[in-house]
Amino acid sequence: MSAIESVSWKRSYPPALDFGQQLTREQLINSMQMTMSRHEGGPVWLFAYGSLIWRPECSSVERQRARVHGYHRGLYLWSHEHRGTPETPGLVFGLDRGGSCSGFAYRLDESNLDDSLMALWQREMPYPAYRPHWLSCRLGDGSKVQALGFVLERHLPCYAGNLPDTLLSEILASAKGRYGTTREYVEQTLNALRNHQMPDRNLEARFRRCHNLREV
Repeated sequence: MSAIESVSWKRSYPPALDFGQQLTREQLINSMQMTMSRHEGGPVWLFAYGSLIWRPECSSVERQRARVHGYHRGLYLWSHEHRGTPETPGLVFGLDRGGSCSGFAYRLDESNLDDSLMALWQREMPYPAYRPHWLSCRLGDGSKVQALGFVLERHLPCYAGNLPDTLLSEILASAKGRYGTTREYVEQTLNALRNHQMPDRNLEARFRRCHNLREV
């Protein structure tokens, strides 16, 4: 990102966010049903790349390390409730186009699949910030499965994109929402990835850079 772009972002923080209306239960059900209609059959797998790693929402009968190609993990989604406020928005992870991403794949329990999916939609889709998508996912045992993931919608105002380190360091130092700070959220995800021997080295390096900026 150029110096001009960085200054522009600095002047525009906090951004003017418009998440729109929360989805109704009927809309959540419609979204869930449309997504499941595209499932190719067989077990339903869920790809976890952020907080779902360390705070799963639904019951599963199997968990494996996994990787998806074509998407990468980034702090690209504004959060005005969970990890920030409208006055001081925080950030949460999303899957964006390009690269690859390591995480976990959960095979969901078919005996209560509808309840698990609804809990997942209520958590991930209160606003239409993500697009439910079936990802090509390679499991730790070498097999390939179709796994449900929530990818970012770049055209929406809640998409933050790749912010400059100077702004990200400010957000990490100040943003706090209903479930805690953006910084805690990032640290918990980094720790979970480290503890399972699959560190995100790009994210680790960026987190260190932002920490060093606050120390200067």
